Amino acid sequence: DVNAPLQAHATNLDASPFLGRIGLVRIHNGTLRKGQQVSWCREVDGEAVIERAKITELLVTLGVDRAPAEEAVAGDIVAVAGMSEIMIGDTLADPDNPVALPRISVDEPAISAVIGTNTSPLAGRVKGHKLTARMVKDRLDSELIGNVSLRVQDIGRPDAWEVQGRGELALAILVEQMRREGFELTVGKPQVVTRQVNGKTHEPFEHLTVDVPEEYLGAVTQLLAARKGRMEQMNNHGSGWVRMEFVVPSRGLIGFRTEFLTQTRGTGIGHSIHEGHEPWFGTLTTRNNGSLVADRAGAVTAFAMTNLQERGVLFTEPGTEVYEGMIVGENSRADDMDVNITKERKLTNVRSSTSEVLERLIPPRRLSLEQSLEFCREDECVEVTPEAVRIRKVVLDQSLRARAAARAKNRD
Repeated sequence: DVNAPLQAHATNLDASPFLGRIGLVRIHNGTLRKGQQVSWCREVDGEAVIERAKITELLVTLGVDRAPAEEAVAGDIVAVAGMSEIMIGDTLADPDNPVALPRISVDEPAISAVIGTNTSPLAGRVKGHKLTARMVKDRLDSELIGNVSLRVQDIGRPDAWEVQGRGELALAILVEQMRREGFELTVGKPQVVTRQVNGKTHEPFEHLTVDVPEEYLGAVTQLLAARKGRMEQMNNHGSGWVRMEFVVPSRGLIGFRTEFLTQTRGTGIGHSIHEGHEPWFGTLTTRNNGSLVADRAGAVTAFAMTNLQERGVLFTEPGTEVYEGMIVGENSRADDMDVNITKERKLTNVRSSTSEVLERLIPPRRLSLEQSLEFCREDECVEVTPEAVRIRKVVLDQSLRARAAARAKNRD
């Protein structure tokens, strides 16, 4: 109703380097004008608060761009500036009759990862990259202006921060954006965000809905059973497709997407929403194999790769520069193995009947950023630069890692 008192609902957020946080609002009733005084109905620490605010800028959408406007009426979706802390669910109402609309809730963060500056020996090799902690912190703070699903927590270190988001994909998107902007980062293994309820640890759970062809029913069920998934419902539509609904821990979905698409040959469709918090479900094993770790710095040689490819799957190509503590492959066994992947062939003057036999080099597996985050273990992290994505140990020195493993074994 255009003639009714103003009611506009903030349904999304955006950010501008000139205007700051921008609220995308849907006008339910009344008229909204530039420079107008409104009642800003919002929540502060769980309590409803009504404040006066002024619409400093009113923008309407024209094609793919936004253009300034003087007024908008009921039914329009517009962008407004002037409220630096506007959130999804807030209501802009008439000052004389401030009636708030039903609040939209935003899901709590479920997954976190530690993001910091690049600390590897190869950091800063390319001129123009953004390396300092101040640059990384400013970029994370600017992301918070328009992205309400993220939270940045201080962990007591000057060069790293805990970033919390709705899922592993949301964190991967942020890291990929920063990588394309020229940042060099170190990203830790994604972890679940827990909470204490009556003295017990509770973890977030997701309601997962998947649609798969009938022939992959058993493979998907087995995949989710290993990740502590509990099937709630299954429907066979008679069209060759099956819809299944699961309740699964959020940490069980870390690395699920890639394996799910592999098992279903790219045909599976999955979607999850936050279900709530339940008691901690116990240990979850998502990777059974160890890592092949470079024990020295240098360039990868084809000769060394030929001897190591029987030990597992390699991630690097000949000529790639590596350093001590960098993960160069996945071991075929459960333990980590330190390997010399820079070993060169000894040259002699003696001819050998087998020296000219060609060895076939298996192409290395190329890991994307998301696959690298999925592959990480607790003592590993991902080095992200605009040129490369590398997996490495948190502690690079081989002797220090061996001593720490011995102390952990003695404690157990």
